[in-house]
Amino acid sequence: MTFYEKLLRETEQDRNILLSLPLITRGATGQLNLETYVAFLEQAYHHVKHTIPLLMLTGARLDERYEWLRVAIGEYIEEEMGHQEWVLNDIKACGFDQEAIRNGRPGNATELMVAYAYDMVNRVNPIGFFGMVLVLEGTSTAVASHAAKSIAQTLKLSPASFTYLASHGALDVEHTKFYEDIVNKITDAKDQQLLIHAAKVFYKLYADIFRELASKFLEKDTV
Repeated sequence: MTFYEKLLRETEQDRNILLSLPLITRGATGQLNLETYVAFLEQAYHHVKHTIPLLMLTGARLDERYEWLRVAIGEYIEEEMGHQEWVLNDIKACGFDQEAIRNGRPGNATELMVAYAYDMVNRVNPIGFFGMVLVLEGTSTAVASHAAKSIAQTLKLSPASFTYLASHGALDVEHTKFYEDIVNKITDAKDQQLLIHAAKVFYKLYADIFRELASKFLEKDTV
């Protein structure tokens, strides 16, 4: 068993809990109204905009034995550049004020997940950041493209409103292979255990974002 396979096995329950959340399952079947979809995009913007800074910080904090990983992070940064603007463009295409969201504040759950990511990289171990990558890209691969098609059909929105979801569903299939190759090169047992731990925490924190959105929108969410 490779370490990537072990990582997936050890976090399977956490992943299943996330993917079974009502907001995600309803999104996958197009059962969200426009306000809820834009609220999701708003929170996505407020964590996606930290991807590049976190990748840069992770690269800077790695020690010399992970020079190969620093090089891989450089490639990953090129792939992720500007994705937060995709989210804002989708919000504008939905008829909402993208600048208000750019200048607004994230929800508590989003802020806590981002704070944990920075704390992990700065204080604990930069390898732990790849737990966040597993959670966000794994979720995108599983549900993003399908959710984009379903929501678009229900709300009768143009493809311009779904560039973030649609592109991530396709892109993250490639990213998953890239991620698998990286993870399998991490052979230090302590770093492996730390990565598993961080991934489990990130699953919980990311799920909390959807729980927070559901508490605000789900009961009144009728298409």
